[in-house]
Formats: sequence, structure tokens, C-alpha cells
Amino acid sequence: MSIRTESLDDIRVITLDRPEVRNAVDTATARELHAAFLAFEDDPLAKVAVFHGANGHFCAGWDLQFGARAARASEGGALADLDFDSADARAIGPMGPSRLRLSKPVIAAVSGAAVAGGMELALWCDLRVMEADAYFGVYCRRFGVPLIDGGTVRLPRLIGMGHAMDLILTGRQVKADEALRMGLANRVVPPGQAREAAIALARQLAGFPQATMRADRESAYTQWDMPLGEALQQEWQRGKARIPDALEGAQRFAAGEGRHGRF
Repeated sequence: MSIRTESLDDIRVITLDRPEVRNAVDTATARELHAAFLAFEDDPLAKVAVFHGANGHFCAGWDLQFGARAARASEGGALADLDFDSADARAIGPMGPSRLRLSKPVIAAVSGAAVAGGMELALWCDLRVMEADAYFGVYCRRFGVPLIDGGTVRLPRLIGMGHAMDLILTGRQVKADEALRMGLANRVVPPGQAREAAIALARQLAGFPQATMRADRESAYTQWDMPLGEALQQEWQRGKARIPDALEGAQRFAAGEGRHGRF
């Protein structure tokens, strides 16, 4: 098995572990990843997931050596049968979970290389905690491999069209300091600390009232293709359902909890 899962109370750590190819993903690994994140989604006890790459790298993308072997064996290519219904929130993508639309947050703990499809997996996550010597890059540009795991969609939405075009067209390396400046990384930590920092951040998210946090998260994701008025109406409808949580939270604040920005 190339995927390991660990439950730390209400945090689920999902680790990609294929050291011989810097955690590149083949068909079997994609299926394992997809299944692992569906199991996280379906577990009522799991609140936040941390997506981690073992042995010093997050993910080097699609396993091109595997793809070459499949082509030579005339298997029709490892990306066959991946057409999907856009309404299917549980569809599998070429890299595995990249088409999933989960109801709970996922944090990427990025070490070493997060390139090509590996960068797309990091973009799929809600937040990215990046080690200071890690890097992103559309490295598949040099081999003519397209971005088909959401990279051309999520990257412009995350960092804007100008930055996205620079990365998509050139395939250049983006180190942690630049990634943080352009909004590609949310946190930068010393080498070797991404996993633990991501788990600490996950524990913070897991400590909040979950229904309200998830409603706000869903509203932010689904507003992209809506007119402003419709998006505001959606936000109100989702938020209105959480008013009881807000009243309970106001009572805790009035009793002295969380004053002056304390968490």
C-alpha cells in the first residue's frame, strides 16, 4: 500500500508514501488516495484532514515511468475511463481526490517537491503549510503533459490570472518565499516541520464550531459562478441556519471567553 492513514483524535493524517519516485502517483495510488479521502469524508468523528508526503517530498506528480510502461504495453493509457459527471461530488480524478468536493477542510503539509500533478493536489487542499526549502512548479510543461487535475481552474482562482499564467506557461520553480508572497502558500515553516505545523493548524480548525465553519467554507467555494446578489443570498441562507450557534457563541463571549482576540 502506498497510502497510510492515521487518526489523531478528530484529525485524519493521510500520507503518500512512494519514496522510490518521490511520491509520484500511478493508477493504483490514485485509487488509494481517492478512497482514503472518501473515508475521511464519511467518518463523522474526523473533522479535518492533513495531507502529507513521506520521505521529504509532497508529490512529484503523475508517475511518468508508469505511464511510459503502460503505453508500451498498449494498455490504452492509465488515464482511461476518467470522464466524469460534473454534478458528481465524489468523482475520481487522474491523481485521485482532485475532483472530490468534500464538506470538511484538508490541509496540505508540503515538503520538498510539490510539482505537476502534485502541485494540483496541493491546490485541491484548503490550506497549504510549506517548508522553507519546498517548492511548487508546473514541471509537466516540459514534457507536454497537460494539467487535468484542476490546476488551470484552481490556480487562477487562488493567486490571480497574472501569477497563474506565469506559472502555467513557463513551468518554472516557485520556492516557498515567493509562494507565500503570491498566496500559493498559507504558512511557511522550517524544514522538516510541515507535518506537525499542519496538524497543529488542523487541531485549531477542529476546535471551532464545525457546522458554522463548514457552512462558511461551502459558501466561499460555491459563490464563484454566481452573480453577486445570488451569492449574497446563498451566504445568508447558509448563515441563517447557524444563528443558534452564533447565539451560543455570543453567550460564551459575554461570559469572558475569547476576549481581546484570545483563542
